[in-house]
Amino acid sequence: MKFPARHWSPNLIRTPLFTKHVRPISSTTSSTRLAIQHSALPSSPRSHSKISTRQPTISLRRALHLTLSPFQRQTIYALATPPGKAGVAVIRVSGPAVPAVYDKIVRKVGAKKDLGSSETANLPKPRVMERAEIVDPDTGEVLDDGLVVYFAAPKSFTTEHVLELHTHSGRAIISSILHSLSRITGCRPAEPGEFTRRAFESGRLDLTQVEGLKDLIDAETSVQRKLALRAAGGAIRKKYDDLRERIIYCLAMVEAIIDFGEGEEIEDGVWEKAQGKVSELQSEIRGHLHDGRRGEILRNGIRLAIFGPPNAGKSSLLNFLAQREAAIVTPLPGTTRDVLEISLDIGGMPVIVADTAGLRKTSDLVESIGIERARAAVASADVSLCVLSLPDVLSGSVPSSIKDLITPDTLLLMNKTDLVDEKQTETTDPSSALSTSEHQWRASVNTGTGMKSFLDDFVRVLRDRFDISGDGEDREPLITQARHRIHLENALQYLDAFMEMGPENVVFAAEELRYAAQEVGKVSGAIGVEDILDTVFKEFCIGK
Repeated sequence: MKFPARHWSPNLIRTPLFTKHVRPISSTTSSTRLAIQHSALPSSPRSHSKISTRQPTISLRRALHLTLSPFQRQTIYALATPPGKAGVAVIRVSGPAVPAVYDKIVRKVGAKKDLGSSETANLPKPRVMERAEIVDPDTGEVLDDGLVVYFAAPKSFTTEHVLELHTHSGRAIISSILHSLSRITGCRPAEPGEFTRRAFESGRLDLTQVEGLKDLIDAETSVQRKLALRAAGGAIRKKYDDLRERIIYCLAMVEAIIDFGEGEEIEDGVWEKAQGKVSELQSEIRGHLHDGRRGEILRNGIRLAIFGPPNAGKSSLLNFLAQREAAIVTPLPGTTRDVLEISLDIGGMPVIVADTAGLRKTSDLVESIGIERARAAVASADVSLCVLSLPDVLSGSVPSSIKDLITPDTLLLMNKTDLVDEKQTETTDPSSALSTSEHQWRASVNTGTGMKSFLDDFVRVLRDRFDISGDGEDREPLITQARHRIHLENALQYLDAFMEMGPENVVFAAEELRYAAQEVGKVSGAIGVEDILDTVFKEFCIGK
């Protein structure tokens, strides 16, 4: 009968789950047989101390001309800068074979490369940039003259040995260096995001920092940059860790009641204290969930929909905001027939502006489809801006279908002031026809009159609506990813379930708190059970 193994280890024989069926190893087992078993067992891909156990296998595969397995090629390399012609390119290498890489392809300027040298050549001083030649590991041909820097484990991004090659960014140079690295034993190209994944697996980063690092790379505005930099620096992780630790503290109190009971061994009122703490957590998490998706909106971009009747100046406004001819503008009604979206940096904020088809009744099939898409864009937008022709507003010819889309939150720009006599605007209040809108401006996109005032006020409205101060700093929204919201919603449900239980169901109540702590821990990837025991012995005097 075969039994599943618990695990493999270079120092242990395969261990079945059911020990009573295991036949003891005979004392006459030869040391040679054990040595063969020892060398054949795979070791952890992250364990540098077990490299020696893989050497016989690697040598054997070399002799048989076999390709090394992924476990035997744990040193990864990749181009860390965008490909293309530039002044500098950075090629990053990480893993246990970095000393061999340095020995084979790096030659200090003025020194001769000994192709027969061992892999134990002296490495440079860590974190010190030095000039060197990058050479072919087989022929010694100089591939480029650049700079190298070495980061010794564990003081590196991946916590492994890391070598960075700073070379000229030419396609032929980069290709030749990457090809040279591929011929060094134990090296392979990195998978997408594998350097960051190793940093996460080694504990250098948590999930929120990984997400923040990606957002920092993708940031296009100052607001996005500051949000991402805060996440990459661990600020969001600290908040989630604080929530989780407070839930664990409540769980520790409930676990103490289960193990010792209230009375002589533990102080009274522990259950009520736990409920009070949980109530505070409920209010705090609800506050984060009811933030209007501010963090996600600022991270992904504020969706702004420009709508209105045909020929009101919607596309002209889009071109004004983009400072280029992004949309076609003609005097013919119905020129824009579909939703045109562009991403802009407006006042340091990411704004996805959507120019929509003019809203009117039409028998044209294509235009009618565009009008339906325009209505859908307005309904799904974070902010809607209605552009109207001021002469039409003064004459009362604004269609009712457009009036129905204008709400107190709708921004209103009355365009074409250059076509209206100033005396007429003084005697007639255009806002009386559209009194539901709180934010109204009068300007001319064509002549630029009033557009600076409109843009300044528009930026201020966006900052107020999404709670961003004038210098770009925000109130640090906790939720910046959709998965954060899902985990917090699940945690709140478990906390609600705990509050509905009484002390007679203390065991089930403890499970609800345990689930809540796990949900919060999933945000940062910190999930454990030993924290509960540590808190019990630290916070309570058992046997009082």
